[in-house]
Amino acid sequence: MAKMRKIKPTQNLDIYTAEVSEDTTIPFIDSGISAGFPSPAEDFEEQGIDLNKELIRHKEATFFGRVKGDSMIDAGLNDGDLLVIDKSLEPANGKIAVCFIDGEFTVKRIKIEKDIVWLIAENKNYAPIKVTSENDFIIWGIVTAVIKKV
Repeated sequence: MAKMRKIKPTQNLDIYTAEVSEDTTIPFIDSGISAGFPSPAEDFEEQGIDLNKELIRHKEATFFGRVKGDSMIDAGLNDGDLLVIDKSLEPANGKIAVCFIDGEFTVKRIKIEKDIVWLIAENKNYAPIKVTSENDFIIWGIVTAVIKKV
């Protein structure tokens, strides 16, 4: 997996660079892991996988961010989850994005209506945020993957 270096700690999200200059292949079971009845052991075949190649499409534009808080729990993003963020992707309605608003990073679903951008939390306890011309705002990157610890 890519090495990470923290570049921007904030209240809502810590941002890390992705260091992917070397391949890091780890064992991988390509046949799938049954969530029902176990498959026979003779079908077990171990291969290798490089998580950098699996998770990172644009290495120069990819960063990691660690979720802080619970505003996106209904989208499956929990406190402590690691986000893979691609800054080269175009923002689109309905995408989950890392946004920089008024000096802080936040992760929200973006809703675009004509000339209005809304930042939508995926937790009923949080109201949508309407982005206005008074806000210092940029859609910083699009979330492409979530890494969870169990």
